[in-house]
Amino acid sequence: MTTWKDFFTSVSDDTETQFDRLKNRLFGRLDAKKPYKIVYYRGFGSPTAVWLKGRVLRERDLSTPSDNDTFWQNLLATYQRFNSDEVPGVTVRIDAFDQSYTTTTDKEGYFDITINPPDDLPPGRAWFPVRYSLDGVTQPTGEAVEKDGYLMISPLYSQFGVISDIDDTVLVTGATSLLQTARLTFLGNAYTRLPFAGVAAFYRALQSGPVTTLFNPIYFVSSSPWNLYDLLVDFFRIQGVPKGPILLRDLGFNPELLSSQSHHTHKLAMIKKILDVNPQLPFVLIGDSGQQDPEIYAQVVRDNPGRIRAIYIRDVSVDMRDEAVRELIRTTEAYQVPMLLVPDTVEAAEHAASLGLIDPDTIPEIRADRRADEE
Repeated sequence: MTTWKDFFTSVSDDTETQFDRLKNRLFGRLDAKKPYKIVYYRGFGSPTAVWLKGRVLRERDLSTPSDNDTFWQNLLATYQRFNSDEVPGVTVRIDAFDQSYTTTTDKEGYFDITINPPDDLPPGRAWFPVRYSLDGVTQPTGEAVEKDGYLMISPLYSQFGVISDIDDTVLVTGATSLLQTARLTFLGNAYTRLPFAGVAAFYRALQSGPVTTLFNPIYFVSSSPWNLYDLLVDFFRIQGVPKGPILLRDLGFNPELLSSQSHHTHKLAMIKKILDVNPQLPFVLIGDSGQQDPEIYAQVVRDNPGRIRAIYIRDVSVDMRDEAVRELIRTTEAYQVPMLLVPDTVEAAEHAASLGLIDPDTIPEIRADRRADEE
């Protein structure tokens, strides 16, 4: 029997489809002079499989953010991010590893494809070039529509991978407060957003591992919409957070996307994808106590015995929530996986050093980075 929830979801999906069709008809002529824009999201994989994703839009590039941007400039940039003019049904050609592949954008302008890299990859390399282009489409100026990017493949010598949440783990968002999250999201930019103290130095230490010539891949997973991708890329670059794939999600009219269950399902699916393309790697998981990271990570431990080395949960919640997290800590201990509820980055780093995950000599740098961020 159809429930009211099913009915509302169906109506919402149909409303979004009809809205997109109406928008395309009304603004098709106005868009004729807008440039095409290929947005690529950093691909990732292993020597056996690589996953690539991106989006095709009709819009101009956003201006480069600065720490002097006004309230209105930030608000306009946010409007431009979410008021995207997607291009459905266009063929995207992808050139990587001296091979060409094609895929087609969906109704929201997204495309994704899984490719197989060659067997003779350079053994000491992690980042590889990739070019995206639109077949049979040119800019209003007559130029070809192209975008160059990079994809990441975990080197065979990587000792482990890192999967990190973003909101209230890497950057301060106040995710437990809807008003605070909205203010920071809509009225801030990559310069005005604040990192958690010491996080950049800690992540650099994890990427280097106990031997500083290593490269351990870092992946960022969030339920934030893809529309914020450029803001996060700029934020990580400005703060010195190591570069890695950023996995977000589409944000439509579907009410289920706003539910906590959707957040849980999305993050589990992305973590599974990362684990599947890196079957040889164990992982370290990093999150916060404000939402569902402890529950999600505990399930990852249960579903993937032997794959998780440690879990670090930043304590950003009230005492009542901490008790629930401590119960989950006891659950992961049964699988010999330490889950720590930590007040700051330094405590997590000290534990990581004790497990041989990072070089102990990086601890003073992490402490200094924490002091600098706090100041």
